[in-house]
Amino acid sequence: MIKRRLLWQLYPTYLLITLAVLSAVGWYSLNSLRDFHYNRITVDLEVRARLIERLVAENLSAENISSLDTLSKEVGKSAVMRVTLIDPAGLVLGDSHEDPARMDNHAGRPEIKIALSGNVGKSTRYSHTINEKLIYLAVPVFKKGKVSGIVRTSLPITFIDDALRSIEIKIAWAGLVIALLAALISLVVSRRISRPLEGMKRAAEEFAHGDLTRKISATDSFEISGLADALNKMAHQLDWRIRSVTEERNEREAILFSMIEGVFAVDAAERFISMNQAAADLIGVDPKKSKRKHIQAVVRNNDLQKFVKKALNSSEVVETDFVMGGVRERHLQARGAVLKDASDNNIGAVIVLNDVTRLRQLENMRRDFVANVSHEIKTPITSIKGFVETLLAGAINNPEDASRFLEIIARQVDRLNAIIDDLLSLSRLEHDSGRFAITLEKNGLKGVLQSSIEACQDRATKHNATIELNCDASLQAKINPQLLEQAVINLVDNAIKYSGSEKRVRVSAEPQGNEIVILVRDWGFGIGKEHLPRLFERFYRVDKARSRDLGGTGLGLAIVKHIAQVHQGHVRAESVLGKGSVFSIHLPKI
Repeated sequence: MIKRRLLWQLYPTYLLITLAVLSAVGWYSLNSLRDFHYNRITVDLEVRARLIERLVAENLSAENISSLDTLSKEVGKSAVMRVTLIDPAGLVLGDSHEDPARMDNHAGRPEIKIALSGNVGKSTRYSHTINEKLIYLAVPVFKKGKVSGIVRTSLPITFIDDALRSIEIKIAWAGLVIALLAALISLVVSRRISRPLEGMKRAAEEFAHGDLTRKISATDSFEISGLADALNKMAHQLDWRIRSVTEERNEREAILFSMIEGVFAVDAAERFISMNQAAADLIGVDPKKSKRKHIQAVVRNNDLQKFVKKALNSSEVVETDFVMGGVRERHLQARGAVLKDASDNNIGAVIVLNDVTRLRQLENMRRDFVANVSHEIKTPITSIKGFVETLLAGAINNPEDASRFLEIIARQVDRLNAIIDDLLSLSRLEHDSGRFAITLEKNGLKGVLQSSIEACQDRATKHNATIELNCDASLQAKINPQLLEQAVINLVDNAIKYSGSEKRVRVSAEPQGNEIVILVRDWGFGIGKEHLPRLFERFYRVDKARSRDLGGTGLGLAIVKHIAQVHQGHVRAESVLGKGSVFSIHLPKI
């Protein structure tokens, strides 16, 4: 349905009524004027016909046709009208404008038929004789009670039509002026009615967009002013209620969104009602797109779906643990409780999710650490115990065996001592960085890297390896020189061990964006991609047998990681099998 503005409903109506009234008045006036003139002419013609009737009443017959025709022409000329004398058979006896002998029988003319019946006949029609529109009036002439002839008088009405046409033009102009005035007045009245309503419409639209502070001004119309007051009161009440609801909602959302726990609610049909961002992140959904959608259509986790169904059907709080798959696997702990309305009817359930992934990882790391420490320490202890028992069994009496066994025991003791030293170093790093900040000072990197290389030079010489240094002398960073030197020594020591056939290690430092990166590169055996994410875990080894043979404790890279974290940085490892590895320490640029 096409909707039109109120102005264009009122204004055309007023204008149409005005035009209709003007047209009716004009039409009625013109017709009345025309009828008035026609009646005046008819009366005048009848009077004239009665006078002529008296002149011809005694001799109106065919024997007197010549005198009657002469009389008709004289009277018609003097009276400025057409006079026609007709006998009862319709024969024209005389005519003021035409020769009677040349005229048709007039018995069939409308006015003649009426006159022959004894009544005054009149008619208006076009005359082909004089080529004008005439009004005819026929008066019967009685003789001895019978119609002995007819006197017909007529006048052209062209002058009346011309006069009426002039009046029509004047009336039309007057009507046009009145119509324009009426149109202007109608427009003003329509606008006076529609403008306040348009203002209310705009105010209502602003109300709909949330601006409830605007006030609608009152008008001098009682009804429209009352409507404006009602809208103002409605806006005030809506503003107060919306503010109250908004404050409550903001408080609730602030609480929900500040929680690290994920919280979402579902209705009885298992459709999402609301959800905080933590819950959306945990289960991997978009909170806006998932609203009012069924949980089975949004979350592809069977354990969570079953738990929601269980929470909806249980009258008590339920709990469970499940794993949420995806790009990063999450271990979640869920608690669910049913939601009830004011009538104590179940209307849904609320689910609280806790991300216990880190806790599970820490538990796994603790178990792995205990197992690894036990294994790493047990191996040298078992070896020491075995050789001690061998010596006690009599091998001590053989100087050569006793010496070899004691050397092995000494190496295993050194290994135990190295493991304990590295564990103590890790513990000290964690303890010191946790209790108070380790002092970091602006210092040049080249001197620290040079000291690290010198500390590893003996091992490099033993393995026939060369160490290159590439560092700008002006490059500086906020560091703890002793800790950073220890980290670089660990990386260079590993690079020497696994440098391969080229026996070449490169140490470099360079700025990259907002960081300063220290890189230690070797061209050795390389490391498989599957090992890279876990390289910096404690006691993690790519090749356990080879690492132990080379004297590693499995804690060197873990120490490097903690030293980088102390410097507000991080570590990274890149490697390709058969082409070597690159270990990097990323420090913030000062």
